[in-house]
Amino acid sequence: MDPRISRTALRVRGYHLDGYGHVNNARYLEFLEEGRWSYFDDRPGLAAFLQKGDVAFVAVNLNIDYRRAAVAGDDLEVLTRLAELGSRRARIHQEIRQVRDGKPVASADITFVLLDVAANRAMEISGEIREAMAPLVLP
Repeated sequence: MDPRISRTALRVRGYHLDGYGHVNNARYLEFLEEGRWSYFDDRPGLAAFLQKGDVAFVAVNLNIDYRRAAVAGDDLEVLTRLAELGSRRARIHQEIRQVRDGKPVASADITFVLLDVAANRAMEISGEIREAMAPLVLP
């Protein structure tokens, strides 16, 4: 697999389910967030910008497509990649798939900005952080 893609394994547990016996739609947001955290864990150079505390990656838009239900005991993988890098915003694309057959469960596009924490406003994606992000883009 392309090294620009991060893979995160998850097992569906009973507490993830809704009254219909499948994963509640809101839980998919948590699965996707886990995938994004793993993405940064896998890229310590990029994560270092977050650890300084003066810059934050802030989601400003999320679009999710639910494709099929996942149920208790299903093993899933979240695939995460940086899909687009603009001057003031970027987009992460994620897919949740069944491990057993590779079929898609959900996919999502998350648009984010870099927040200058001290000024509490979005900042331009430039300089060192852009240099760290640019090689990771996989459209």
